[in-house]
Amino acid sequence: MTTAEELAATHGTRQRRKEARPAELLDAALALFVEKGFAATRAEEVAARAGVSKGTLYLYYASKEELLKAVIRERLSAEIEAGVALAERYEGPTPALLREVFIDWWHRLLDSEVSGVFKIVITEVRNFPEIAAFYAREVVEPGTRLTARILQRGIDRGELRPVDVPTAVHSLVLPMIMLCLHKHTLGACGCEAQGIDARQFVRDHVDLVLQGLLVRPDTAAEAMR
Repeated sequence: MTTAEELAATHGTRQRRKEARPAELLDAALALFVEKGFAATRAEEVAARAGVSKGTLYLYYASKEELLKAVIRERLSAEIEAGVALAERYEGPTPALLREVFIDWWHRLLDSEVSGVFKIVITEVRNFPEIAAFYAREVVEPGTRLTARILQRGIDRGELRPVDVPTAVHSLVLPMIMLCLHKHTLGACGCEAQGIDARQFVRDHVDLVLQGLLVRPDTAAEAMR
């Protein structure tokens, strides 16, 4: 390899490293926020975990708060946006849509460290109101709208019973958040005698809620009398 080729290869490696750095910083930040807590984590610790200087970290993210916002935006908000896109083009029955969006989303979340964001938010955002408002705007509101939209679709199509949609949304979502909290508290320290199969729980939970939402042939006929 000539000198020019060596320089080009070195430049290419550095460019790829530079492009990957934001994701590496977010991975490091998320891991430390979950392990130590948001308030207890220092910016220099995040930089060290990512293998960069503190100054390099600040080139990408102006503060620790911006790091957490980026984690929320890129690891949670983006997933919700993908669910919205799927729901918009889906033409099949609503129960199948709910299973595809809801189960797949929570499986991916529970398989990753991003599930720890719920623990961070619940335990610490009271002291960080700006983060609380950002989380509500980026995650709670769009996630609620998506789930409510799917349920209302089923009601409008006569597939689901005409229930109170906000209550149904909370019934679906809140146990999932509790499952994430369990993973990063009792589940993380081995304090529970019998573990929970998170992926199976998600499937069973959605099926259980759907059993109460589905329109049965006998009830549909009764409603038409």
